[in-house]
Amino acid sequence: MSHKNTKKTNPQLILLIQELKKKSYENDAPIWKDIALRLEKPSRNWPQVNLYKIDKYIKENETALIPGKVLSSGNLTKKTNIAAWSFSKKAIEKIKKTGSKYMTIQDLMKQNPSGKNIRILG
Repeated sequence: MSHKNTKKTNPQLILLIQELKKKSYENDAPIWKDIALRLEKPSRNWPQVNLYKIDKYIKENETALIPGKVLSSGNLTKKTNIAAWSFSKKAIEKIKKTGSKYMTIQDLMKQNPSGKNIRILG
């Protein structure tokens, strides 16, 4: 039985993981280290979260953080901020229609270094 090498090769991902760990330490914000550890796992194990799940679990003025991909199934019924590693095209269209914002995990880290009012989904 052969084991696949699970070393990360995407330079943006490697940089993000390093940045997350650094921000966690600098801002005493354990949420960033948590996300870094999740992103170090094989990408096939990363969550894929649909919009209906975000809508169900995220309150208004809270930010959803998905250490994986956001998919378009379902709808958003409230304005929210969503940060993720990636988004499907359809999900982006639906997010824009509700006036919600989508961003990268790096953008969220810059906007909210303390990691307050963020809920991890996935």
